[in-house]
Amino acid sequence: MEAKSNKNWKHKMHEIIYEADTPQGKLFDVILLILILASIVLVMLESVESLRSEYGDIFQIGEWIITIFFTLEYFARIITVNKPKNYIFSFYGIIDFISTIPLYLSFFIVGSNALLTFRALRLLRVFRILKVTRYIGESNKLTKALVDSKTKISVFLFTVLIICIISGTVMYLVEGKESGFTNIPVSIYWCIVTLTTVGYGDIHPITPLGQFLASIIMIMGYGIIAVPTGIVSAEYTKSALDDTSNQDEHIHTNTQSCSNCNHDTHHDHAKFCNHCGYSLDND
Repeated sequence: MEAKSNKNWKHKMHEIIYEADTPQGKLFDVILLILILASIVLVMLESVESLRSEYGDIFQIGEWIITIFFTLEYFARIITVNKPKNYIFSFYGIIDFISTIPLYLSFFIVGSNALLTFRALRLLRVFRILKVTRYIGESNKLTKALVDSKTKISVFLFTVLIICIISGTVMYLVEGKESGFTNIPVSIYWCIVTLTTVGYGDIHPITPLGQFLASIIMIMGYGIIAVPTGIVSAEYTKSALDDTSNQDEHIHTNTQSCSNCNHDTHHDHAKFCNHCGYSLDND
């Protein structure tokens, strides 16, 4: 009876921490989101010298409170799964560890304050928290569109790279060292900056021919920026049309997470994990 009670306790905590299908789980995610944003704000404010000198102690206290909470959450995530290593060595598990440990290191090791900037990695946890029902469907469509577009975008980027190399080499020959185009890599750098319409202005052509070529590259830049967006948009639209025509295809919007292997991609109303076969209801 005691073992069963302990199992139910772990299962309940697992639902709250890892899932968002229950009111308690959603509340936990909202609290976590608020603390993450508060932590990021503290990191930014601490970087301002005038604020750090005046409110440094308050910032430190606030960061310790948030870090202790994240520490407890980290260990709770380990305790509530049957195979802790699946969480510890997962992407988010590593992010959780890296973003939590720096404050402890700064307390024990002198000169490790620079590691505190790793706390900003907590912002990546927002992607996990946003995994609630209303976002999953659209997130899956966007992910599918990006995956389906990867070949086209890769070819496009390779083409842009070739254009930059050729254009940079031509500008090096046209302008020369007198205009700041001291070598081909520098010229390629200038071409990338110009093609992306960034335009730092640290290097610029001074000859009429060089200015003419630069104008062409600038005009090309406007078209090039729009191409990846068009590719992804086309794939997204195609995916949406396919979903409409295929009524049997259903986007699963649950946040069920297996307490055994930590797998979190399951069909709606699934009773068993599709990765390890463990009961999702913990019966």
